[in-house]
Amino acid sequence: MPRLTLPIFMAAALSVHTTWAADPFVGAWKLDPARTQLTDQMKVERAGPNRFTFELGAGPETIVTDGSDQPGYGGTTLAVSVLGPDAWKVVRKKGGRMLLTADWRLSQDGNTLTDDFTSIGSDGSQSKVKYVYARTAGDSGFTGTWESTSEKVDSVFVIRFQPDQADGLALTYPSGVTKDMRFDGKDHLPAGANATEGAAFSARRLGAGDIELTDKYQGKVVATERLTLSADGKTLTQTVSAPGKRRPNVLVYVRQ
Repeated sequence: MPRLTLPIFMAAALSVHTTWAADPFVGAWKLDPARTQLTDQMKVERAGPNRFTFELGAGPETIVTDGSDQPGYGGTTLAVSVLGPDAWKVVRKKGGRMLLTADWRLSQDGNTLTDDFTSIGSDGSQSKVKYVYARTAGDSGFTGTWESTSEKVDSVFVIRFQPDQADGLALTYPSGVTKDMRFDGKDHLPAGANATEGAAFSARRLGAGDIELTDKYQGKVVATERLTLSADGKTLTQTVSAPGKRRPNVLVYVRQ
């Protein structure tokens, strides 16, 4: 899951009716940072004087790096401030509300990019990850192709499942975005103030403790999520794969 589109994925609250307790997914699940493996890939290309195209996972976004809010994907705005030759600040908003901030720093040799990334939920809660990227293409400044080589999750967040419809489930991420899973193979829209315009998803059960979600943006598949329970029902593994990425994100949760 590209982390600069990460607000597509984050949280709120929940109440569970006891008659639905048979579904093994129902409940709250807390991230285990020690067992979580996040990766990311991004590209920055020059598009003119003080103008760049950012490929952060959901399609190209071309803006002027003057710190102003400019139209981005899914009804969001993107702003990039140049703080110096080796420092940029990236901010994404929706409806004027901040969704994320990312502080980028280049190493002295220009081949390593450090990103202090913060995702902000609809309730104001923050999830922090520190990424370290290696340059895989390009030779000057922030322009080029970058792939994360390590990451440190500095925040612990919770995802929640509750019953929905007859045999469905509602999955709420830490951003407040909820996916009402119908398991009918059809596309449905995510709900919540932070939901991305143009986003859709479909869900299917692969087994009692195994769910597959397909995430789309403007009709194009951008990620596949596999949610798998351990045999004892105490651990949930979320594996997120995206087209063009060599490695998936693997997030491990423990039942609360």
